[in-house]
Amino acid sequence: MKGYIQVYTGDGKGKTTAALGLALRAAGAGLRVYIIRFMKGTESSENAILERVADLITVRQYGSPGFVEEIPGDEDFRFACEGWEEAERAVNSGEYDMVILDEANVAVHFGLFPLSKLLNLMDRKPENVELVITGRKADKRVIERADIVTEMCEIKHYYHKGVPSRKGIES
Repeated sequence: MKGYIQVYTGDGKGKTTAALGLALRAAGAGLRVYIIRFMKGTESSENAILERVADLITVRQYGSPGFVEEIPGDEDFRFACEGWEEAERAVNSGEYDMVILDEANVAVHFGLFPLSKLLNLMDRKPENVELVITGRKADKRVIERADIVTEMCEIKHYYHKGVPSRKGIES
């Protein structure tokens, strides 16, 4: 089966959720899935279910406990470097049919690894690997190289009215 490159970007909610839904569908069809999570070291409810399907979907976190707000710290760079090495290994290992680079666009935006590395990986990914890249601020060159691009556009969100993240919905 030929693998394509999918990108989920934009300021709206649901980029990671869409990629996780794709991972579940792929695993349900017997495909081997690897998720590398940049930037998100925080606990989230989806981690509980992903642990229950760990024999079908491999997940690795490469992010510090909080989100990078403006200036990444040394720990953020260290995590991103480790995550990037693992991403290249996973894509080229022949072990996985789908590799999801969650928040890779944001990691590039913050300079945690260079855009050139992401573009190079996109250009040389094995033919049979489905590569999924999520995160706000996707560079136009990432968008140009992708086969499918979905932009999540926030029209309205109750967060702006002070509604905190709800367990099982946003966290």
